[in-house]
Amino acid sequence: MITGELKSQIDKIWNDFWTGGISNPLTVIEQFTYLIFLKQLDNKQILIEKEKNQLGSSLKEDIYTENQKELRWSHFKDKDPETMFLLFTRPQVHIDNLTAFDFMKTIGADGGKFSEYMKGATFMVPTPKVLDKVVQQIDKLPLDKKDTKGDLYEYMLSKIAEAGTNGQFRTPRHIIRMMVELMEPQKDDVICDPSLGTAGFLVAASEYIRETQNNWFLEKDFREHFNKKMFNGIEIDPSMMRIAAMNLQLHGIETPNLIGGSALAESNSITGKYSLVLANPPFKGALDYDEVEKSLLQITKTKKTELLFLSLILRNLKLGGRAAVIVPDGVLFGSSGAHKSIRKELVENQQLQGVISMPSGVFKPYAGVSTAILLFTKTNSGGTENVWFYDMKADGYSLDDKRNLLISEDALEQSFTEPENILMETAGKCDIPNILLDWSTISQQQSTDNYTDRTQQSFLVSKADIIANDYDLSINRYKETVYEEVQYEKPSTLIADIKTIDAKRQNAIAELEKLLG
Repeated sequence: MITGELKSQIDKIWNDFWTGGISNPLTVIEQFTYLIFLKQLDNKQILIEKEKNQLGSSLKEDIYTENQKELRWSHFKDKDPETMFLLFTRPQVHIDNLTAFDFMKTIGADGGKFSEYMKGATFMVPTPKVLDKVVQQIDKLPLDKKDTKGDLYEYMLSKIAEAGTNGQFRTPRHIIRMMVELMEPQKDDVICDPSLGTAGFLVAASEYIRETQNNWFLEKDFREHFNKKMFNGIEIDPSMMRIAAMNLQLHGIETPNLIGGSALAESNSITGKYSLVLANPPFKGALDYDEVEKSLLQITKTKKTELLFLSLILRNLKLGGRAAVIVPDGVLFGSSGAHKSIRKELVENQQLQGVISMPSGVFKPYAGVSTAILLFTKTNSGGTENVWFYDMKADGYSLDDKRNLLISEDALEQSFTEPENILMETAGKCDIPNILLDWSTISQQQSTDNYTDRTQQSFLVSKADIIANDYDLSINRYKETVYEEVQYEKPSTLIADIKTIDAKRQNAIAELEKLLG
């Protein structure tokens, strides 16, 4: 989380944009991100140059040519404001007829797909003074630190007054990481997020692979798969698409397959393409039937986007494909025909494996909505036997609007890397280690012996029991509460005790009166 000095730095940059005439919060985020992207490009070029100086060569291709030196952050940041502004606004003939901003659009595969995603990007910093102020402050940000860019996005997005409208809540990165750890992306996976946002799920999946399976990159076929086919996303908002494209580029995913437009639209006919879907689809949206791709309505006829996205994910998955999807609680127990039909589809025709109920504070400060994570595999032939339920009570952060970290950052990191060794320290404050360990036991060993007690946070429910409860998937339907019997004294005894106490009080008053004479 962003705190202290870094928070103050971001607030000051935001204020400079605002007072400089950029009043749309999303525009501020875009312009901020463009400049961060340019700084990161220059940082990558500096590393390439260091490799060349130390080793004589580098496996990575230069980002900037010698002729494009003036377009680099390390060059223009020291220029006077007017000269810097001209480098952003007027193409320079002697540097390939590009501005510093235009250069950004050409990155990746000679412009290629990345330039398509950036087609609508516009430089909107209004004056040399504002540009200089912002550049100098961004230059001081610790962007080389792990997770700082993600924290920047989250904090900036929290400033948008409209955040949460249409159910577009930003997913906390530790929840994203937990979902990726649960799914364990495989070597041949084709991964998709149909509600891409800033590409948090795809970035987390790529980082998981780099951290746990770095040896895969020794194989040419895998490198090609990783760079060209593995990462896919669909996003309706062009601004978010551009931010996502830059985020992926900076995390080493140079040619992701990103589709602009509504994932639910009639024009989207993707079927059986992906082996893994990670998603937090919009919650509160509604579409007219004629706006929705017809095959989605065959599974569940509804206008609600949270139900339509589940239909979409099932259609997009290959047979054997897996999914981890965040849904609002209403999906789990809604009584409409559409709600019941999508739950029945998951239980009867696919393999529903898990339901993780999350506390309502997870999405604060955007909203206090209660949510759950559904874990399932597409089979088209059933396979649901026992469904694992977990009652997540704590995610490592306070569940109020402040969302303060309750454990150390090292402990949160260890929750993912060594969950078995951090259970004592995180007890009562973060359930992530328990969730990962229980899922590992149940999904890999199919052990049910230790998960029959429904008074615990983690337990299994049989398919028959779910059917008997009209396919209700809310954890409260199945969790049992233990009530401790409390013995109270008889009223007559309590009255006698009160009389005894009163008599002592009267005696004490009488003694005090004697002492006072």
